[in-house]
Amino acid sequence: MSDEGLSSSGKHHRLPELRIVLIGGRELNGDSSKKSATGNIILGETVFDTSRRTAQSVAREKEVHGRRVTVVDTPGWWWHYPRKNTPKLDKLEIMNSVHLCHPGPDVFLLVIPAYLTFPKIFKPSLQEHLLLFHKGMFNHTIVLFTAETPVAARDLQDEITLWSALQWVLQECGNRTHILNVNDGQNSAQVRKLFKKIDALVIENGGSHYCVNSAAGEALREKLKWINKSASKRFAEVQTQRRRIKALIEGGKSPPAHLRLVMVGAQWSAKSSSGNTILRKKSFSVHHRRSTQYCELSHSVVADRQLTVIDSPGWAYNHTLTDTCQMDRLEIESSMYMCPPGPHAVLLVVGLAAAFNTSYQRAVQEHMGLFSEDIWAHTLVLFSRGDWLGMKSVEERIESEKGLRWLVEKCGNRYHVLDNMNYDDEKQVTELLEKIEEMWAGNTNSHYEIDLASAEQIEAKKEAGDRIAKKIRRTTEMQSRVLKELFRGEIKSLSNMRIVLLGKKHSGKSMAGNSILFEEVFETDWSKKEFKTSGGNMTSVLHQQQNVGGVNIAVVEVPGWDTSARQPDWLKKEVLRSVSMCAPGPHALVLVVSVCQAFTEDDRKSIVELLAPFSERVWRHCMILFTWGDWLVDRSVEEYVAREGKALQWLVEKCGNRYHELNCNNFIDASPVIALFQKIIDMVTRNKGNCFTPGDKVGKSQPVPSRQERQAALTEEEWDRRELDLIDRMMKAVTQEPEEPTLPPVRMVASIDGAFIPSMSGHVPSEVGSTLWGQKARARVSEWLLSFRFGSCGITSGVGSMTSSTSHTEKLDHMTEDNDQAAKWLLTEKDKMSSGLHPRVSSDTEGYLRRHSC
Repeated sequence: MSDEGLSSSGKHHRLPELRIVLIGGRELNGDSSKKSATGNIILGETVFDTSRRTAQSVAREKEVHGRRVTVVDTPGWWWHYPRKNTPKLDKLEIMNSVHLCHPGPDVFLLVIPAYLTFPKIFKPSLQEHLLLFHKGMFNHTIVLFTAETPVAARDLQDEITLWSALQWVLQECGNRTHILNVNDGQNSAQVRKLFKKIDALVIENGGSHYCVNSAAGEALREKLKWINKSASKRFAEVQTQRRRIKALIEGGKSPPAHLRLVMVGAQWSAKSSSGNTILRKKSFSVHHRRSTQYCELSHSVVADRQLTVIDSPGWAYNHTLTDTCQMDRLEIESSMYMCPPGPHAVLLVVGLAAAFNTSYQRAVQEHMGLFSEDIWAHTLVLFSRGDWLGMKSVEERIESEKGLRWLVEKCGNRYHVLDNMNYDDEKQVTELLEKIEEMWAGNTNSHYEIDLASAEQIEAKKEAGDRIAKKIRRTTEMQSRVLKELFRGEIKSLSNMRIVLLGKKHSGKSMAGNSILFEEVFETDWSKKEFKTSGGNMTSVLHQQQNVGGVNIAVVEVPGWDTSARQPDWLKKEVLRSVSMCAPGPHALVLVVSVCQAFTEDDRKSIVELLAPFSERVWRHCMILFTWGDWLVDRSVEEYVAREGKALQWLVEKCGNRYHELNCNNFIDASPVIALFQKIIDMVTRNKGNCFTPGDKVGKSQPVPSRQERQAALTEEEWDRRELDLIDRMMKAVTQEPEEPTLPPVRMVASIDGAFIPSMSGHVPSEVGSTLWGQKARARVSEWLLSFRFGSCGITSGVGSMTSSTSHTEKLDHMTEDNDQAAKWLLTEKDKMSSGLHPRVSSDTEGYLRRHSC
């Protein structure tokens, strides 16, 4: 909304009436800010319904402590989400709130639970949602902290110091705060104290209230009336359509006794929960993170009908079909073939808790394109999260968003609402089954016909992928054994660890950097501000974390890129600059790849193009970091690599099969970060302790060595080059071995190989400034690095699977004789090279070499 002027009504020490608007968000676990409960305590009476979500702005007024008080409750938004993800109907209701307390509110109470985790991502979300009002609203805002037990002001202040985003909110609101115990409604003193603070705020504003535009208010009311009228019309049309089809069934067209249903939809649309509600039992796993990675089938008898329900993996709501990884695409396609000869109904699940915006609509349209056009004749829109509607009708929600109108009409006006929170309501399931039977009766074909030839092709692709995944695991395992033997006792101790993160946009680079540093220092995704420059491009960002086990860790993040045929020159310069930002050079160039996204040939070409200026040597210092590992659930990262195709398989091989998997949402478990550090150290050891330095910059600031020193150095470099070349050839030869794997695939729940973990003794480092990152996890990594520096850790591989458990280590001792012989052969060749190519080096030359080490 545009800025509006403020009206003045004079100064008052005690206002005869108060007009209050309550605003705030919700946590992803569903917990509200207690706005409605706050309104009830202020008015001293239960006037707002706390048993369900507030979906419509509602005004209530009452005489309180000798003055007329009006309180307006409003719908809450998700604290984590940008405004574009908030349903349009919610945004309209929030904007309308200020027009329900004419001539305008004296105060906005921004309701935030005390001790709420308030990360940086909340800041842009709050900024965007408060733009639904004009800029002057901050001058009329008090931050009200709700609590269920008494909270001391000093304790709350200590909590606030942990969250920079919350500190920003308070600064914008003039540090005006109030604490309200929502479980102590009988304590009128806390309300009287709040009223005094509101009086003081009004005086501070010169007696003025927040001014509203009456024309804008009238336009909002007309918009809401149109939505309501259109909703009533749609409801009437649907009921007429249903009566017509019911007449067919009553006329003798009996529906099938066994209904086959397939559920498809975006991730986190509550498909699995809806499947459980329909089947009247807990058949499908439900988790606040991803839980469905394979198609799953379950049976039940409900309302005298035999049901078969297939649950399928969801796609990311804002991903195009091109963005979706091949592993998920194959499973989604497979869903239709699990109930031959085909499903009677496809339930397209759409959550009501988020906006069905342009990107969501495109994702649905493209993913439904995996099937033939006939799919729409057998599709019914199943709206989940019915609790989000509150007192609104689903028709009002449909009419408020253009995308939903398109979707419902594409499905022939067939839709239904499920409230999975009301699991015991069997009536909602019976009505759904009746609608499915009506759809069946109205269709010429009784079910969606599947193509058996396509089913065979999909199965063949899956089997081929399984074989490739096994080969990748076999290769990694064998290389791990060979390198372990080759570098036994040659571990390099690092006092500094310098890492450069490269990857395309939304690959999880920032979250990975935060996980490595155990602190929220890199801005993430759409909230990323620090990269932006005046020219519109972005620049690399360096962050360092001291005192992690005595190792100084520096992480440089390079701006992400879009997949395109050619990368811009400014980005190429940033990649070059990123290496110079961690002089003398990075120990690891980490190529970040998200497992929830597709990896294409264009992605491969982009990486090759950006690394080309560094010459072929750079690949010896590269490894792949697969992020968002929780997307895989119980599937291995090797399966992802295998099914993505040759482009990603080439990259894995080019990086010497060095890869690691990281769950960017897990800040408690230290094992994945320890395993990553282990692999970086192993890679440095394999590279003779050297970091990567561009050839044209090496030694520029060093004194000119003597002829004898140069000859000795060249001999040393020749030895290193030949040894590394020999290792590379051996590693390539290992990939041809036909042995079956003895190590299991990578799993996110695995921990670092027990045989290679040093004792966990040492000094605990200083605390991290954000409780979002587990301090125990950081301490454990610190202890590991301390122990590592004192030589209590043996070499692992630095390649391959993320980590392995102790039981897996036992299997290492039973590797095939071929592996042992291969390792012995390589050690023999190394000895030959050592005796023939590596002469005695003088002490002066040794000093020269040390000066050039990293």
